[in-house]
Amino acid sequence: MSFADPQSITISAVTTSLPRVSVGDNKSKYQSADGLIALTGSSIYGNRTRRVLRVDHSKWITSPFTSTTNQEVGMSVYTVFDIPSLGYTPADCKAVFDGFNTAIHASSDALITKLLGGES
Repeated sequence: MSFADPQSITISAVTTSLPRVSVGDNKSKYQSADGLIALTGSSIYGNRTRRVLRVDHSKWITSPFTSTTNQEVGMSVYTVFDIPSLGYTPADCKAVFDGFNTAIHASSDALITKLLGGES
């Protein structure tokens, strides 16, 4: 089952529409018209269930080696749920995620700011 089409994401106060571009076995991808932003949702089943929501973001920068050349650089951010086959309901998983989400957003996202600065 896929998410609603299209999805959207707001980065630096700019909202971008992400229409669905592919659907496969347990995986859907949504991508901006310029191809620089993608959202992927996927699930892998086995002894454990692994569910991933991922955002890939790219941008063009001036090459630090040749000022007349541009190069594409990219990064990704994702959340992974690694769930045993027994013992956790979707509600249990959501409760753990809610705690995680509260922790990373506390004090104006201080934990994430510190992590990105190299603290652990």
